[in-house]
Amino acid sequence: MNPFLFKDPSLESYFRSVILFGKNSASYKFALAKSLLDVASDQSRSFVPLEELAVPFAFHICDHLKLNDKQTTAKSSTFLKACQDYNDGSITEDQLISITTKYGFVNVLDAFHNVNQNALPVSFFDSSHPGSTKGIYLTDDLYRLLDSTQSFSIEQEIEARWRLVETAWSLQLPLQLITIDHDPVNNDFFIHQTDQHKRIAITSSRPALNGYQKGKCFYCYCDISVITGSNQLADVDHFIPHRLSRYLPFNLDGVWNLVLSCQACNRGQGGKSAQLPHHSYLQRLHSRNEYLINSLHPLRETIINLTGATDQKRISFLTNIYQMSSDLTGPATWFTEPKGPAVF
Repeated sequence: MNPFLFKDPSLESYFRSVILFGKNSASYKFALAKSLLDVASDQSRSFVPLEELAVPFAFHICDHLKLNDKQTTAKSSTFLKACQDYNDGSITEDQLISITTKYGFVNVLDAFHNVNQNALPVSFFDSSHPGSTKGIYLTDDLYRLLDSTQSFSIEQEIEARWRLVETAWSLQLPLQLITIDHDPVNNDFFIHQTDQHKRIAITSSRPALNGYQKGKCFYCYCDISVITGSNQLADVDHFIPHRLSRYLPFNLDGVWNLVLSCQACNRGQGGKSAQLPHHSYLQRLHSRNEYLINSLHPLRETIINLTGATDQKRISFLTNIYQMSSDLTGPATWFTEPKGPAVF
């Protein structure tokens, strides 16, 4: 089993595993994931004809083509050409939906539930039913997912992951040359192209990180949210306190050092604030980072470049920087009791 699913084989984790760990050769799975949430909002029926599913599916792709014209690693695609033609005004909406119905779902329906070459033990839709009208049957698991308190965060996580993947494709650079930086003021991830002195904003850091923590606070495992205005809105916290950056020869704004925390743990009374967390949290940080590394580009490459190419090197990196930090701050560290079961 994927280590991500071992501690918490929940519906939310299964759906997130599709988004975070599924094979990336086209952005269709992201469009399908968002479309499933769209059509499931109408809980009065279970069967969705492909022609109806094609509407949100095509428009999600069209919207992203306006942001980035690289949506697949393939050289050509009849479906993507139709989406581009629709954006250009060359074809009508009816023509777009017709082409999408015929060509848009050729591989994505069969591949959606496969993660790391293994089929998930749950299904969010079933496309194997015989009948004269082609379509999918939405399962009870999808409706239960939609009823989850984390469903709104998952929708933003899909968008964040999509933006990361398409940006990596569009740069047409070797993955090891792509470094994602963090803007601590706006809590955004961006790519800095040194050769062009250009900064490319990608996505908000909260939804980009939230899936790997399964919607839980890094420290106490309580529920967190990435929805602006939510009482449970997560803070982006530096595991190794940012105040130590002036003394340490490492980039503490790196993805490897950023975790999502509930407000109480990060800045509440008795919260971590700028303290060094207890050593017991170090293994948890390593596990979270390994999820990011096992989730293909580009966050993977960013962490590897900063912390080491092998598991042992990455453990040594974290151990060494923690010891250096402890030498600076003294023996006192911060710890809190968990408010829920361990999920990573």
